[in-house]
Formats: sequence, C-alpha cells, structure tokens
Amino acid sequence: MAHIPVNHHLRPVYRVLAGIAGLYVLLFGVLGFVETSGGPAFEQGTATVLGLRTNLAFSVASVIAGGAILLALFVGRNLDYLVNLVGGIAFLVAGMAMMALLRTDANFLNFSMATCVVSFVVGMVLFSAALYGRTGSVEAARSEEALRHGAH
Repeated sequence: MAHIPVNHHLRPVYRVLAGIAGLYVLLFGVLGFVETSGGPAFEQGTATVLGLRTNLAFSVASVIAGGAILLALFVGRNLDYLVNLVGGIAFLVAGMAMMALLRTDANFLNFSMATCVVSFVVGMVLFSAALYGRTGSVEAARSEEALRHGAH
C-alpha cells in the first residue's frame, strides 16, 4: 500500500513550490493571452512567451490551471493536495501527449520541446507537493506513521 504522509514537516516548503509553479503558469497564461489575442485559438504560429511557444487556447488553459492551483493553495484543507495531485498528473500527461504530436498538424496547443520540458517540470513540482501536502488530525498523522513503520 502506498504511503502518503499526513502533516509532513516540509509541507510549507512544498506549498511554496506549488505556489511558485501556479504563479508561473498563471503569468505565462496571462502574457500568452495578451500576445495571442485576436488570432485563431489553435494557431500553430511562432508566438512565444517566457521562451515558450503558445497559442490562444493554450494561454486560456494556462490561466485556468494557474488560477485553480493558486485558489486551491489559498483554500487549503486538503483541496490543495487534490488539485496538486490531479494537476501534476495532468501536466505530465499533457507534456507527454504533446511531445508525441510535436511535428504534426495535431499539435493543437503549439508546443515546442521546451514547452514539453517545462510541462514535465511543473507536473513534477505539483505532484511532489501533493505527496507531502496532506493534512489531518494528530491522531490521523500518528496512525499513518504507525502504518508506515509496519504496525497494522
């Protein structure tokens, strides 16, 4: 059985890292929206923001994702754990899928290899934050720790 710690002592560090990742994604999305507004949503052009290629659809998706990450971070109460877990997996899957479509007409989000790498990095930061982001009562933390050490 997998072990995900409750009330890990490095939780604040991982929350800060998730916040930085969320801010980066939100900033990228806003700047990308400004750069690509007025153009076709799925254009495969040369528009770049922060060194990464983008289009209007990818910019809007980035604004939504960054906003969701930051909102969940501020709400807390294990919502940030769930959003980071799902978001981390989503960024990893999106990076892998778009890497498979890089040199095709199906590259609808206008990814480049650098964009795939950044997607992997953001995904790993969010996924790591999720692994150490669960909170609970002192009793739940003790129970989880006892389970981790082999007590059944």
